[in-house]
Amino acid sequence: MKYKRFGEDIVVRLEVGEEVVASLAEIAEREGVTFASVSGIGAADDIAVSVYDVKAKKYFDNEFREPMEITSLLGTVSEKDGAPYIHIHATAGRADGAVIGGHLKRAVISATCELVLHTVYGRVPRFYDERTGLNLMEL
Repeated sequence: MKYKRFGEDIVVRLEVGEEVVASLAEIAEREGVTFASVSGIGAADDIAVSVYDVKAKKYFDNEFREPMEITSLLGTVSEKDGAPYIHIHATAGRADGAVIGGHLKRAVISATCELVLHTVYGRVPRFYDERTGLNLMEL
C-alpha cells in the first residue's frame, strides 16, 4: 500500500494481494481520519459483496473469485466505538460484461486499486439503530 496526503485528500494505490476494506481502516487509523468520503477503481480477483434486507435485518452475501474490474468504489470512513468504520459499496465487471455489486465486505486486489479519500474536519460516529438493524451516522 502506498499513499500520499495532499491537504484534505489522501491518494492511495493498493497493490497485488492487498485488501481494500482493511487497507482503508489502516490508513484511517494511521492518519487520524474521523470522517471521509471514498471513491476508487481497480482490479480484483476475490470480491465479497452483500445486499441488506431491512425486513429480515440480514445481509445476503455473494462471493466472486474470478478476474474483475472494479468499476466503482463509493462510500465513507467514519467511526464506531472509537475505531474506523468503513462503509463502501462497489460494482465490478466480469469478463462477459455482467456487473455485480453491493455492500463491500472484501476485495483482494489482483493488479492495482486507486482510491481517493476526501477527509472532512469533524467526527461522525455511528450508532446501532434497532429499527433498521444498521449502524447509522449520528448527526
